[in-house]
Amino acid sequence: MASPRTHFSRPSELSAPAAPSRASAAEFRTAVDQAAQIWNSSVSNVRLVAGTPADFVVLADYGWPRTQPVTLGRGTIWMGRQATAEGHNPLRIATHEIGHILGLPDRRTGLCTDLMSGASAGTSCTNPYPNATEKAQVERNFAGFAPAIRFGEIYVDSPEAALR
Repeated sequence: MASPRTHFSRPSELSAPAAPSRASAAEFRTAVDQAAQIWNSSVSNVRLVAGTPADFVVLADYGWPRTQPVTLGRGTIWMGRQATAEGHNPLRIATHEIGHILGLPDRRTGLCTDLMSGASAGTSCTNPYPNATEKAQVERNFAGFAPAIRFGEIYVDSPEAALR
């Protein structure tokens, strides 16, 4: 049986009065595409495919990266430029935020080996790969088990959130 497909939109600019043109959001396209490939090579119970209609949308803005999953495999990701401006790796950010769409909560362990540790691992961490526990949780989520995430909540990956 084929894995369910979760379609995602490629990054676009968040509408705002002072926002630059849509073309400027292209800086995250490669990172989002690579993050989808990482998840596709890491798990078998779901496939991430660019397309429309999208199950989750990726936007770019000037805040911190954040995700609002509304159901498993669906929601909105904001690829915030503040984190990349401060030295955080765009591919790690994209893979981490997609992790929320796939039902993973933040785990602020500070360990670079934990993808869902996010910003707590610091700017020197560039590891974009989920660990064995994170992969297994996504497999369970898409096999019908309840994800360890609250749908509708916005998960913000900022240093301030890491201190909470």
